[in-house]
Amino acid sequence: MTEIAVRLQHVEKRFGENYAVRDLSFEAPRGKIFGFLGPNGAGKTSTLRMVLGLVVPSSGRIEVLGATDSRKVRDRIGFLPEERGLYRRMTPADAFRFFGGLKGLDPAKALARGTALLEDQGLLHALHRPVKALSKGMAQKVALISALTHQPELVILDEPFSGLDPANQQSLERLVRELANGGATVIFSTHVMAHAERLCDKVVLLAKGTKVFDGTVAEACAQVPQALVVEGVLSLEQVSALPGVASVTLQSTLEEGVGVFEARLGVGASANLALREAFARNLDIRRFESRSPGLHDAFIKITGATSSSAPMTTEGQAA
Repeated sequence: MTEIAVRLQHVEKRFGENYAVRDLSFEAPRGKIFGFLGPNGAGKTSTLRMVLGLVVPSSGRIEVLGATDSRKVRDRIGFLPEERGLYRRMTPADAFRFFGGLKGLDPAKALARGTALLEDQGLLHALHRPVKALSKGMAQKVALISALTHQPELVILDEPFSGLDPANQQSLERLVRELANGGATVIFSTHVMAHAERLCDKVVLLAKGTKVFDGTVAEACAQVPQALVVEGVLSLEQVSALPGVASVTLQSTLEEGVGVFEARLGVGASANLALREAFARNLDIRRFESRSPGLHDAFIKITGATSSSAPMTTEGQAA
């Protein structure tokens, strides 16, 4: 059995003269959580639809679970689209039986598995309530569980956290981790960097249909220098002279001439060395804070995007 669940090689999707996806190659390992990241319109959904065999690529090669045609392994895949496919009059019990049956699962077995997952999410009371009576978060969990009753090897989630409150987001993150711990490969697209930062073993960053990064979250963040916040009775020149500092800006001036400075370190520079040197020079420092870059910072650095065009940074907060 190959160790790669999904492999794309030089895949492109064109609509007329416009490219939704351009020369995209990546590999998603089995049993891992793989983040497919980028702002709205980056080509994430188009790519996932090609992986699922719902859209034919204009060029390139796609392998899914060892098959070059994902339709042949569709019963081994679970898919949660961004637009949920639940009928409003359905109950969760109906949904489990119906969607499990589409994957060749016995209705009674699909119901039993779905009910167990629903109970694990604390929602057993909703088993026989119509979907239209459920909250958005509850309905989203029912939709995901419906895609899992056949115990798929590959789970693809398109913007699974969209519109959920923080409590439901946390619950869904836990379910994603449990899927990977159970041996499934999870690929999810999102424009919210915080989810990927907490969950992913590997990420691909997309911008305007083109891959701009492929690696671990740590590798992405390592491309961004650390930042320092230095507060004290200091001059811009004194902060600039600390070892490893590449640039400094004065953020604000407090009472008694206390300044708050943000210093950007050069790549590979040490915040500890700068702190030791500040003490050695007997500088009047009231606060010295090192800020490690996050995935949002990495995205902006790697793509050259501005904060207004970058993805969401945290749940419900725009960049």
